[in-house]
This record gives sequence, C-alpha cells and structure tokens, in this order.
Amino acid sequence: MRRQLARAVLALFGWRAVGALPDARTIVLVVAPHTSNWDFPVMLLLAVALGIKATWMGKHTLFRPPFGWILRRLGGLPIDRTARHNVVDQAVAAFRTSDRLVLAVLPEGTRKRTPYWKSGFYHIANGARVPMVLGFADYRRKVGGLGPAIMPSGDAEADMAAIRAFYIGVVGKRPEQFGEIRLRPPAEEPQ
Repeated sequence: MRRQLARAVLALFGWRAVGALPDARTIVLVVAPHTSNWDFPVMLLLAVALGIKATWMGKHTLFRPPFGWILRRLGGLPIDRTARHNVVDQAVAAFRTSDRLVLAVLPEGTRKRTPYWKSGFYHIANGARVPMVLGFADYRRKVGGLGPAIMPSGDAEADMAAIRAFYIGVVGKRPEQFGEIRLRPPAEEPQ
C-alpha cells in the first residue's frame, strides 16, 4: 500500500522510480546528486516506491525537537560532524553486527558544490566488504532510483571511474551545485 501511494505521489509530479536492490542483504546506498533541500523528499518517496528501508546519516542538528523523532522514524541516524568520531569504523561495525542494513550515504556531504566527494561511503563499503549501489534522482528526466551495484575493489581510483561513468548525464535540481565526482587524493586528506 505504501509503495503504491509513493508511486502515485511521484507520478502526480511527473516522476517515476526505476531499479531494484541486488540480492545482497547489506549495502551502502550512494545517493547523488545532492543539490537541493528537495532531494530529501524526492529520495524518500523513491525509496518507499522501490521498497527500500534505508538507514541514513544526517547532521545531528537536524534531529533536535520538535521534528527529531520524525527523522529518526524515517531511518535517520544523527552524526556529530563537529569533531572526529570515527564514523567509518562505527558504520563498519554496524554492518558486521547487522543481518540486513541498507546505509544511505550522500557522499557530497552538503548541497553546495564541493571539489571532492567525502570518502567515507567508499571506506565503509570497502571495510565492511559490502557492495555500493548507486542511487540517483535525475530532475531533468524526472526519473530516480537505483543503478548498478559496485563491489569495492580496494582501488578507489578505478572504482570512482565506474561511479563517475554512471552519473554522467544525471542532473540535480540545481545542476551548478553538483561538483566533480572524485575523492580527495590521500596526500591531501586532513590528518
């Protein structure tokens, strides 16, 4: 019933949902592009329409009253980004103790244009040995959903090339805000 309702709401706005989760019970769901506040409701509707029950990480300030409980109910997990809390290790540990986990990650980390994607999604998938499924919302074609699953090889540059190839032509709500799909070179990583 929820899936049909989500599909109907999407159709009302001219959107359609495509794709399906792979057979894997644990995945990192890469969600891009993230260029607008509209991405959250669009992606949430797409997830419901496709039958995806995802856990997603958001900055802790979003989870304050009065709406924090709603965001948690929608699968939100508050993350304090003001200090290093070893989020990657915590996420990898969650995969090791979960029978079923779809962790949605927005690798841009913000709606603003960034020169690099945050590497956490890649390190989580690689550390947990789970596939990355490429999620998308293309505002030009009004289609969104799931693309291919990519098992991290440990060669981040090669894996990012495959990810980049998938997102060519996917247009965010504010296309000028969608930066390059690349990770910061290890030599430039903050210590």
